[in-house]
Amino acid sequence: MFYRRKIILALLEVFGGKLMKINLQKVLFLIAQRQTKPAYDFIPFKFGCFSFSANADLTAMVKYGFLTEDEQSFTKKDKQTYLSTLNDTDRRLVNQIYALFRNHDADALMTYTYKQYPYYAINSVKAQQLLNRAQMEKVEKARPGSNKTILYTIGYEGISLEAYLNKLVKNDIKVLVDVRNNPLSQKYGFSKSLLSSCCNNLGIEYVHFAEVGIQSEDRKELNEQADYDTLFDSYRDNTLPRTTDTQKKILTLLEQKQRIALTCFEADICQCHRKHLSEAITRLPSWQYELKHI
Repeated sequence: MFYRRKIILALLEVFGGKLMKINLQKVLFLIAQRQTKPAYDFIPFKFGCFSFSANADLTAMVKYGFLTEDEQSFTKKDKQTYLSTLNDTDRRLVNQIYALFRNHDADALMTYTYKQYPYYAINSVKAQQLLNRAQMEKVEKARPGSNKTILYTIGYEGISLEAYLNKLVKNDIKVLVDVRNNPLSQKYGFSKSLLSSCCNNLGIEYVHFAEVGIQSEDRKELNEQADYDTLFDSYRDNTLPRTTDTQKKILTLLEQKQRIALTCFEADICQCHRKHLSEAITRLPSWQYELKHI
C-alpha cells in the first residue's frame, strides 16, 4: 500500500473510524502543511483546500475494500491499525491534529483553514458566510489577478496535479492550451478528460490542438540534448510551417483572454516543442506581448 494512503487510514483510525468528506480533506491538508514533504498537495476549491489526488486514493480504497463511502463521509472498514505503521514524525502529526481539531465540525474546520491559509478560500462558496469583513479582505488580497497579457508555457513533469493547477491559478491563467499530439498520460490527472474537468472546475478553459504536437513515434531515442535538437529542427521545418492557422488561433485566444498557457510534459523547456511553438507565435505580425515559461 502507498504510504500516503496509510496516513489517511491512520487519520480515520484516530477520529473513530469515520470522517465527513469535507473534514477529512481539511485535516489531511493541515497535516500536509506541517510535513516537510507533504503527502498531498491541495488546490483552492469550492469548500476550500481540496486534493484531487487524495480523493482518487480514497476512491481506490473504497474499491479495494479498505473503506466504505456514503454521500457525506468515509468510514474505515478493515480492522488493521495504521497509526503504528507511520514514521515517528507523521504519527505525532496525526495525534496532534486529532488533539487540536477533534471537536471541530465542517464549518469550524473551514473557518480555521480560511483564516490561516486565505489563498485556499479564493474559490470557496462558504467563505463569505464564515468569515468577517477583515478576514474576507485577506482572501481577496490572496486572489491572483493581472491585466497584463502574457503567453505562458508550462510542463507537468515532476509535479503533482495540484501543484500544476496551483501554478495556473497563481498566474491567473484563463485558458490552458494543450499542445500534445496525444493528450494521454500515465501520470494521474494529466489525460485530457480529467485535466479538462479539473481546469473547468477552477474556472480555467481547456482547449486542445493536436496538430501542433509531435507524434509519439518521433519522440523515441531521446537520450541527450542533441537528440532533442534534431527532433526540433524537424519540427520547425515541417510542423510549424503547416500549422500557421492554429498558431493564429492561439494568438487570438491570447488577445481575447489575456493570459493563456501552452502545456506539454517536459519540465525543461529546452526539451519540449512548446518552446519552439511559442516562439513561432511571437513572430506572427500582430504579436506585441510577453512570453513566459513557468
